[in-house]
Amino acid sequence: MNIPALISGSVVIIIFSWYYSIRQKRYHGIPRFFAFESIFILLLLNIKYWFSDPFSWNQLISWILLILSAWSGLAGYFTLKGKGHAVGNFENTTVIVKAGIFGLIRHPLYFSLLLLGTGIMMKNLSLPSIATGMVNLVALWFTARTEEKEMIEKFGQQYRDYIRETKMFIPCIL
Repeated sequence: MNIPALISGSVVIIIFSWYYSIRQKRYHGIPRFFAFESIFILLLLNIKYWFSDPFSWNQLISWILLILSAWSGLAGYFTLKGKGHAVGNFENTTVIVKAGIFGLIRHPLYFSLLLLGTGIMMKNLSLPSIATGMVNLVALWFTARTEEKEMIEKFGQQYRDYIRETKMFIPCIL
């Protein structure tokens, strides 16, 4: 693994995940750091396998997950940006967004990161990749739960109702 890349990338991730969230008193950036960090580590572990054996089953699943990740991330971002009436950063919405993909799942952006991490993990199914992929899954679950507590504080019963109406990551399942 490229240690200088790991260190410099980790510094950028810390600034992105912690600085902005903590400054705004939104603490979901702390577990989100571990999600971003695990995705970055997966990338460093598996970059050399990105195009190897392109028609193997794990590579085909990987590409499907990566494409779905891009779709979910873009759909979530543009819906949030367009319908959230944000103040400043697109995450600082003033209304609960229930349109588009948010009508099916509450966290399409975190779902996108889950798909991204799993897609990168599938490039090379080694023990370090699988373990790092599991860290990503757990970190994203904690991130979503922490953010939901923040949203309940902000929106109250309306957000509790939204939780009952939708699933966290996967429609009808989770």
